[in-house]
Amino acid sequence: MSNDGVAAVEKALALLDCFTEDRHAFSLAALAKASGQPVTTTLRLLNSLERMNYVIRSEAGTYELGHRLLYLGKLFERSFRLEAVVVPVLKGLAKTTGASASYSIAEEASWRCLYRVEPAEGLRLSRASGPRDFDQTATSDVIRHWGSSEPVFEQPPRLPIFKSGSRDAHTAAFVTPVFSAGNKFAGALTLSGAASTLEAANVTGEFVEPQLAAAANLSRALGASHAFCQSIYTPR
Repeated sequence: MSNDGVAAVEKALALLDCFTEDRHAFSLAALAKASGQPVTTTLRLLNSLERMNYVIRSEAGTYELGHRLLYLGKLFERSFRLEAVVVPVLKGLAKTTGASASYSIAEEASWRCLYRVEPAEGLRLSRASGPRDFDQTATSDVIRHWGSSEPVFEQPPRLPIFKSGSRDAHTAAFVTPVFSAGNKFAGALTLSGAASTLEAANVTGEFVEPQLAAAANLSRALGASHAFCQSIYTPR
């Protein structure tokens, strides 16, 4: 069965992705420009979205998000389980790469690994460890830079971030930031393992595509926009 999707649905959802906390309303022309779609196409899609209450048209002629989205958001909020979203991604990444895959989050002046999957132990899942002080590891760098707005990197770094020997001489890691609703930082996706193995992978680039794809899929599942994920996770 094909999983190519339906182009018209994706175009309609792309219109909804244009709305942000800072931009609640659009004219037809502005929304067409923001989405990169022709005005005629944008109007047809908006008419369908308006009929289904996903957008509303004000008396001034601008378009805003509709009440149906609030209802769906509340359903999602009640049913959402972070583990159910993150762990399958970690298992898939660990199986593909043969490295340990983990997901970590920022806490006040520290960070914590919430989930880790070990490929050498049959994709065994381990849950939250205690908080860790910020250190010189790539995971800490990513959380400090994107989660705490510290200027760890002078220029936008190429993803994933790679470091070897930062914790000890025998381990290395690839780390990529993960984002959520509003394109806000959510956590760090880490591949870690023996330094010799990961240093070789850093030379070949074999872990780049699977890790960026996993981070993009996880970010979209957590609510980041498709356009934002494309801009962040497209390999350079």
